Amino acid sequence: MDRRPLRYALVAAVTLLISTVAGVSPASAAAGEVYVALGDSAASGPGILPQLTLDPCWRSARNYPHVAADLLGVSTLRDVTCSGAKTDHMTQSQSGVPPQFDALTGDTTLVSLTIGGNDTRLISLGESCVRLNPFERPCYYDNVVNGVDLVNQRIDAYAPKLAATLAGIKQRSPQARVFVVGYGLYVKRNGCWPVQPLLPIDANYVQAKVDYLNTITAREAAAAGATYVDIRTPGAGHDTCQSSSNRWLEGFVPTSVAAPLHPNANGMNAFGHLLADAVN
Repeated sequence: MDRRPLRYALVAAVTLLISTVAGVSPASAAAGEVYVALGDSAASGPGILPQLTLDPCWRSARNYPHVAADLLGVSTLRDVTCSGAKTDHMTQSQSGVPPQFDALTGDTTLVSLTIGGNDTRLISLGESCVRLNPFERPCYYDNVVNGVDLVNQRIDAYAPKLAATLAGIKQRSPQARVFVVGYGLYVKRNGCWPVQPLLPIDANYVQAKVDYLNTITAREAAAAGATYVDIRTPGAGHDTCQSSSNRWLEGFVPTSVAAPLHPNANGMNAFGHLLADAVN
């Protein structure tokens, strides 16, 4: 018998009781949130209409920060997510856009962050693995040389940058609860060539690198006292091999209005719900 629904109900009841005794309802507590959304294009939502900003940030009004903010009923949302952002752009300008950390203040109570895909060049990895001929040499052999995984090395080298970013958030907004949102399930096991032009070995390799980045991200989040939000596991059945109506992420050729290899509106809606559930 699955006891999880009972456990969740008990947790919700206890939370409601504590909030009521304290004289603060969950809704009114959420309404006081000052929420700052940080991150890259996996958070900003390039191509998803309506767009609030164009080049370079391509920030959508339907990205997961906006979805979560609506669900939580926060009082203030400062969405500074920006396509192409790296950890460097937390403290440095990006093509004239102010550093994202400028949005963090002492009154910030909630922060979300998706970062690392550009630091570790995972999109360019996926693009380099496109094979239109099924007999071509897999890209796996370009990235695992003499038993050394070059992409894993990049991800390992990135970990201290994420740790520094999380420390910077805590320094600027010490009262904030921090939620680090990972990256999704891009392609199912063995892929679906030619729907997505990755050979089976390469499909497994590319997704494994996304998963490894998620593992490192979850580890660093825990070390910093932040909460990691897994969107990869709930994404089963919603990868780029699925029908356009079931996809949360677009493939190399989008089937909806969204950037290639990025979340679509359905995905952003799902991720926003997952974040709001984690916050609650």
